[in-house]
This record gives sequence, C-alpha cells and structure tokens, in this order.
Amino acid sequence: MRVLAFVGRRLLLLAVVMAIVSILIFGIVQVLPGDVAVMILGTSATPADLTALRQKLGLDRPAPLRYLDWVGGAVRGEWGTSLLYQVPVRPLVLERLGKSAVLAVLALAVAVPLAIGLGVLGALRRNRFLDQAVGLVTLVAVSLPEFIMGTVLILVLAFRFAWLPPSSLIDPRASLWSVAPSLVLPTLTLVLALLAHMTRMTRASMIDVLEQPYIRAARLRGLRPRLVILRHALRNALLPTVGIVAINVGFLIGGIVVVESVFAYPGLGRLMVDAVNHRDVPVIQMAALVIAVTYALANLAADLIYASLDPRIRY
Repeated sequence: MRVLAFVGRRLLLLAVVMAIVSILIFGIVQVLPGDVAVMILGTSATPADLTALRQKLGLDRPAPLRYLDWVGGAVRGEWGTSLLYQVPVRPLVLERLGKSAVLAVLALAVAVPLAIGLGVLGALRRNRFLDQAVGLVTLVAVSLPEFIMGTVLILVLAFRFAWLPPSSLIDPRASLWSVAPSLVLPTLTLVLALLAHMTRMTRASMIDVLEQPYIRAARLRGLRPRLVILRHALRNALLPTVGIVAINVGFLIGGIVVVESVFAYPGLGRLMVDAVNHRDVPVIQMAALVIAVTYALANLAADLIYASLDPRIRY
C-alpha cells in the first residue's frame, strides 16, 4: 500500500509539473519569430488571405483560450494537424518517438552494462594502467561534442573503410535486420556520449563503497573477492548510476537532435528541427510535451528503482 501511495503522490506531482511545463511550452512557442500564416501561404499572400488563415487556425483568439484548447485536446488525444506534413500530429509524433526509442534502447543496452563494467574495473584497479586508460578514453569521449564524434565516425568507418553506411535513412517497409547496419553509427555515437558520465559515476561510487566497514568485514570473514563485489558492493554502488541512467533516458529521447541530424535519422529530434524551421506549431508543442512526459516518467522509474535497491529509503 505504501508503494501505491508513493506512486500516487509522484503521479500527482508529475501532473502539476506537466501543467507548468505545458504553460512554458505554449508561451515559448508564442514568442518564436515569424508568422505561421506567412510561413504557410508565403510572402506573396494577400492580407485578406492571411487574415482568413489566421481565423481558420484560431490564431486571432486570445492566448489563454488557445492554451486551454491545446491542453484539452492533448488530454483527449486530439493533437491537431501538422501544418507542414498535413497529417494528424498524434501518429506522426508517436511514430517518430518510436524510432527515437529504438535508438535510445540500443544505446542504453550497450552503454549501461559497459559503463558499469568499466567503472567496477576502474575501481578495482584504482590508479593502475587500466583505470588510467579508461579514464583517458572516457574523458576524451565526453569532451567531444556529438556532431564531431559522429562526423569522425562517418569519415573513418563509412568513408575510409566502408564498413557501415554513413546515413540512417530508413525505409519503413524494410526489415529490422536489413536496417541494422544503419543504426550502428548513431548508436555508437550515443554510447560514447553516455559512457563517460556513467563510468565515472560507477567508479567513484564503487571506490566509496569498497572503503566502507561492512566491505572490510566481509573480506575478513573470508568471502571470496567476487562474492564481496557482486553480493555486497555492487548493489549499493549502483544507486548513483541509476539516477544518471534516468537523466540520460530524458537526454536520449529529447536531446539526440544533433545525432539524428548528423545521420539523417528520422526520429523525434529530427522532427522537432523540421517543425521549428517551418514553424509547425502543433508538432512543436506536442513533441516538446511528449519529451517532457517521457523525462518525468524516467525520473519516476529511477525513484522506484532507488527504493527497491536501498531498503533505507522509505516510501
């Protein structure tokens, strides 16, 4: 029951946060430069045509009424029609969200176990060659922006050795196996971007845990080093890493705009860029709201995992 009460409180708080975020999204979109009617009809449109289109789109109504209409439509699942693609916004955003999610899941599936393994090895080999080598590689990886990392990977792996395709344009009718090579480079770019934070956090946390009295006591009882690490140290050392992973889930869903643009990957980030360039307001608003909800749910999941890993945390 306490778990349900905890989840209920967090969902209520999430609803309040989403209400505030929706106001911010709506307000920011309103102050974007450019006129939607002019963007659609062009600069040669007559004033009468522009006025008629603004009335059709409801742009002549007061902002509070337009906000309430938008929020009410979002809750009911009526997300409007894309001004750029002239298709319903909901299937368009959800389709792109699914493609971004595929990339995010692949990146996390590789980055999380790799980062934990490297972090644990770095802690166990503290200040030795392996630890210093891992620290150097992760520091270089985190210092390079994603577009430089992606460009270097394209130049080396796609053009120099021709091992992988440089672009991630995906045919929707193609099988997953046939498009798999196109996903390698963007996934690898994201993995390198994520690896440094999670590895360094795991290493620091593991070093701290290994110096705790209960670890020394476990060793004095004669437990094998592998059992001490897996049974007593790793569980507590992973707590900070869980928070980093949750933050990176939000980053992966909403912040892979650069990676998707570099590799022409048709995900949610690429859709946001196209929508902003063409002032496609319905798509901008709903894509931003979906990203915010995804980020909030990822943090809720992290809190639940925290509580399940650490019995000292009370609901």
